[in-house]
Amino acid sequence: MSGTAGDPADGPPSAASLWREARNGAARARLEKSLPAVFPAPVLRHALSRPLVPPTPRLAVESYWRHHILRADRLARALAAQSGQPEGWTWRLGTWRLGTWRPDPRRPAPLRLGAAGADLGTEDAEAGLAFSFRMPPAPFREAPYARGKGHCCVCGQPVYRFGWHRDLWGAGAPNRNASWHAACVAAWKLWTGPSDHVKVLKRRQRHRCAQSGKRLLRSAEVDHRVPLYRIWREERARPWPELLGYWGLPNLQVVNRAIHADKCAVEAGERASVRRSGRDGAPPA
Repeated sequence: MSGTAGDPADGPPSAASLWREARNGAARARLEKSLPAVFPAPVLRHALSRPLVPPTPRLAVESYWRHHILRADRLARALAAQSGQPEGWTWRLGTWRLGTWRPDPRRPAPLRLGAAGADLGTEDAEAGLAFSFRMPPAPFREAPYARGKGHCCVCGQPVYRFGWHRDLWGAGAPNRNASWHAACVAAWKLWTGPSDHVKVLKRRQRHRCAQSGKRLLRSAEVDHRVPLYRIWREERARPWPELLGYWGLPNLQVVNRAIHADKCAVEAGERASVRRSGRDGAPPA
């Protein structure tokens, strides 16, 4: 039966629909033209199903991991486990001095690497160090342990074409213009800004509070099950790949705001008690 008079379905398509159709047609043509003979099938399926089709293979890969953030987290931690903890590395924090530039942890500055075996000055030796224990430890972002061009500064593994983590194209060598896996970029954003991904985490918990089991409210907040100050104080000697789990999915939960406020109050009291006793090894957040 035909729609009623005035039904939008009977009218001409909107200007936005026409623009999107034309834009996606051009993007699909550009994507198909630039696709190599070998390309990850899940990424291609994802790209072609997007409301706005990414026009290049690299953008398709980035979109795939951005929309599969929990999968990216698992992969990044698995790649870190393959690399293992560099010999001689320990988790430490940089020293910030008044008047010095404080880098954005989400936008790492290029490292200045000396010749192999050369001694690094204090400034260079601290390049890549975070200033707070709230940032995940990343040994391959530190100048003394960086593996150089073509290796991911998060997990340490080789980076291949389009920021992929495996050499699907048989190149035999990493992409020397890359320093991040696309998956590790997505994982790093989760680790450093978990609240930005509250919708995904809510969905994983079936919209139930991780502590009370009640329905999550709109004001629900992301929380670390084990607080990060406690990781720095009590767990920092653990192997580096294991430490990453405290920033990733295993240690993330969504709780209603009232429960989160109570938990934060208890943790603040604990930290104050430890400071008074002189046993606090954690620097200011």
